[in-house]
Amino acid sequence: MKNFADSYIKRNNLLPKISESPNKDLNIIVVIPCINEPLLEKTLLSLKNCQKPKSAVELIVVINSAENSSNLIKAQNRKTLVETEKWIKNNSSDQLKYRIIFVENIPKKIAGAGYARKIGMDEAILRFSELENENGIIASFDADSTCQENYFVEIEKIHENEKTNVCTIFFEHDIEGEDFPQDVYDAIIEYELYLRYYKNALNYINFPYSFQTVGSSFTVRAWVYTKQGGMNRRQAGEDFYFLHKVFPLGNVQELNTTTVFPSPRPSDRVPFGTGKAVQKYLEAEKKELLTYNFNAFIHLKSFFDRINKLYKIDLNTYNLLLKNLPKPVSNFLQSIDFFLNLKEINDNSSSLKSFKKRFFNTFNAFMILKYLNFVHENFFDKIPINSATKHLLSELKQKQFDNFSNKQFLQFFRKFDRRVSN
Repeated sequence: MKNFADSYIKRNNLLPKISESPNKDLNIIVVIPCINEPLLEKTLLSLKNCQKPKSAVELIVVINSAENSSNLIKAQNRKTLVETEKWIKNNSSDQLKYRIIFVENIPKKIAGAGYARKIGMDEAILRFSELENENGIIASFDADSTCQENYFVEIEKIHENEKTNVCTIFFEHDIEGEDFPQDVYDAIIEYELYLRYYKNALNYINFPYSFQTVGSSFTVRAWVYTKQGGMNRRQAGEDFYFLHKVFPLGNVQELNTTTVFPSPRPSDRVPFGTGKAVQKYLEAEKKELLTYNFNAFIHLKSFFDRINKLYKIDLNTYNLLLKNLPKPVSNFLQSIDFFLNLKEINDNSSSLKSFKKRFFNTFNAFMILKYLNFVHENFFDKIPINSATKHLLSELKQKQFDNFSNKQFLQFFRKFDRRVSN
């Protein structure tokens, strides 16, 4: 009988990097990319201290470096390897086992967070394939993150519903303390507020895949991972690209009964993402995060609200519709000749329901970003995150927050997001 992962394993020429067979009760594998990380033990200890789920768990740490990584990074990786192997001997158990994959001199063209995450997730597929467990849960984590003690049991609980394909996990960066200078906390407050602003703006315009895409905070079924072609090799943003490939399969859950705590630290290792955003903020002369003007979302909503009229639409009617749309939207649609997309979608849709699904598979998260960049080059200026947040909240009919600081806005949105998603 054909195994769920046979085709994926063959197509990717996968060979096991872990020799020991998996526990027959293994159902959760946590994948943790690690490079130049002196504090990995803190992360492992956080996971060790979690309440134990019913099933067995493995943690796969992928210690990696590129061919052009500095000697200091490679030395730190080797030190981490020795220290972690020693730590594992004293902390591993039958129910919670730690595995290390050590990879050096990865070609610089493919080296990065995406490739490291892919190495670990592909290994998870090999292990679940050996157990013929297509519903096995692959959890994505980071080497500088921690979590609440109920992390495993809540993941297990939400996946008791076999229809759960992918799960995004609630997260909160540290926004105060003594581990970092105050400007680092100021930076992460603005960046996390941006992430929550953007998610809620997408939800406001009725985009069906308005979920967070944070690398340390999601899970995916083994069969879903293989069906959608696995993790990509992007040097940054791999989580965003991967998750927006799997969201259209449906059955996405938001897990808000536990929390992951990603690090707020700056980083210059990736071209964009949390660490880079913090680093950019620290280096800027004016400490202020600018984001998309909320009017751009309001205009796009006026297009999405007309989706029913786009079903089986002809060119003449479409051109009339364009004239009634806000200029930023109509100009963007004309710039990409979107009617050709619409025609293809309509030609392959037998009902309004199937049309809507195909529509948002085309006008997806990537096209929304393309639209936002287009209109901010031609029509709008980016604005401070504080101003954008106020505008969004007024549209959501929330009370006025005229004097709120960014930290207060963030604290509000954390509570709002937990409540709205439950």
